[in-house]
This record gives sequence, structure tokens and C-alpha cells, in this order.
Amino acid sequence: MSSQTIARPRPELHNPETDLTALAIRHGLTVSGSRPTLRAYVRQLWSRRHFIVAFATARLTAQYSQAKLGQVWQVMTPLLNATVYYFIFGVLLDTRSGVADFVPFLVTGVFIWTFTSSSIMAGTRAISGNIGLVRALHFPRAGLPIAIALQQLQQLLFSLAALTGILIAVGEYPHVSWLLAIPALLLQAGFNTGLSMIMARLAGRTPDIAQLMPFVLRTWMYVSGVMWSIDHVLSSNKLPHLVMLALECNPAAIYIDLVRFALIDSFTAAQLPPHVWALALFWALLFGAGGFVYFWKAEEEYGRG
Repeated sequence: MSSQTIARPRPELHNPETDLTALAIRHGLTVSGSRPTLRAYVRQLWSRRHFIVAFATARLTAQYSQAKLGQVWQVMTPLLNATVYYFIFGVLLDTRSGVADFVPFLVTGVFIWTFTSSSIMAGTRAISGNIGLVRALHFPRAGLPIAIALQQLQQLLFSLAALTGILIAVGEYPHVSWLLAIPALLLQAGFNTGLSMIMARLAGRTPDIAQLMPFVLRTWMYVSGVMWSIDHVLSSNKLPHLVMLALECNPAAIYIDLVRFALIDSFTAAQLPPHVWALALFWALLFGAGGFVYFWKAEEEYGRG
């Protein structure tokens, strides 16, 4: 037998991972949960608009399903808050002095503030509170905070019905200026939705934020003129300029003032500063568009923690 070895062709080295990647690309498969382009993301959201509306409506219906009064609490909760604030701030602290039509002033402020604060608090639970849905199904995750913001808008409609009754009871009857509340609330809804998406991303990564937000929101409410008149404080000129500027540009206070201007005669008769509508539009665009982009950038992270 010859001692010479016969050279055999060496088999090619295969990389299984590379082969599988090529196979997936050839058949049009993509990475699960990968972030689409912003334009494609918007198209995906629009294609699921019926789900978003149905999800928001189902959450609203189920919110008080265990309570005997049911959906009556949609209206009773802000009314009870307004009653407590009236006795504490209006009577005990006498913030009603110098404020014309204090009852509609206070009730309007409470209802409009509740729209913003509820949207933010619900937004902190948009991802963590629906983690099973996020992990089980593939869909644009922005649909969750948008649905939650839509739910709060639907709830506001119940509150506005009660607010209308209160205004009529105290002598504030419907007139043309009431139509101004529509663009004001739409701008506020855009602001709330963007802020809800920001909080959804932050709380999805750091759940402890949901525990901190009630304290932040309570502080924000106290400086937003819900129970007292910011104009009286600003007219006193006793505060530093930066503090006065912050009060004037506070988005929550701006949306409250716009609705008060639309619904309450004593406010409608006053001259609304021209910067208010401009700031309302600015905050709605900044947080609405900015919050959406901020949430979209973390699309691949949701549900993977």
C-alpha cells in the first residue's frame, strides 16, 4: 500500500447564522419588534385606528363596571373634587374674593385639569399595565397611549355635560363664544396625548415613575390656577420675573384659561392676551409631535424588559 495520502477536497465552511439570515431575507422576513420608519409607523397606526377606538371605549366602559353607580362616577369624581376645593380654597382660604363667578371658575378649572392629570397618570401605565398584550401581539405600541388619551377625551365629554348643567344653573347660558372651547380642547388633547406617550416610555423603563407622578401632578395643579386666579397674582408684581413668566406660560393654566374664556361671561368680556392661543398651539405641537417621535424611537424596547 502506498504511503502517499490522497488529497481530498475540503468541504466548504458554512455559517448557520449567515445561512438563516439569508434565508429570512429571501422570504421577506424581518426582525420581530423592529422599529419601522416614522412614515410606515404612522401608516400602521392609521390602519389600526378602529382597534384604538374600540380599545379606548372598552376601557372607559370597564373603568367603573364594579361600582354600583357605574358610569355616574365619570361625572361624580370631578364634581366631588370641585366641592372639596370650594370649601378648602374658596371658603377657608378665601381665594374666591376678587374672582367673579367663582363657582363656574372653579368647576371649569377642576374638570379641565382632570383631563390632563388623568391622561398623564393613565399614560404611565400604558405599557406596564398591558404588558401581556404587548408581548403577545405585534402592533405599533403607540396605539396604547393614544387609546388611553382618547379614553380620557371620551370621559371629558361626560364631564362637559355636567359642566354645562352647572353653568346654566348659575346663570351662564350658551352663546357663540362657547364654540371656542372646541379648538381649545382639541389643542389640549394633542398636548395630553404627547405627554401620555412620553410618560408611557419613561414608566415602561422605570415603573417607579408611576408612584412619583401623583406628587408631581399635585404640585403642578397648585401652580396652574385651578382654585385661584393667576391674573391676580401676576398683577401684584410681587414675584420674580422668571416665576411670573413660568406662570404665564404654564400649559395647563393656558388650556384652563381658554376654556374659561369660552364658557364664562365675565372672562369672555375681558380681553384675552394674544399670546395665549399661540402658546396653546405651541405646546400642543411641541408635545404632540415630540412625544410621538420620542415614543417611536423606543419601539423595539417595549415588552422586552
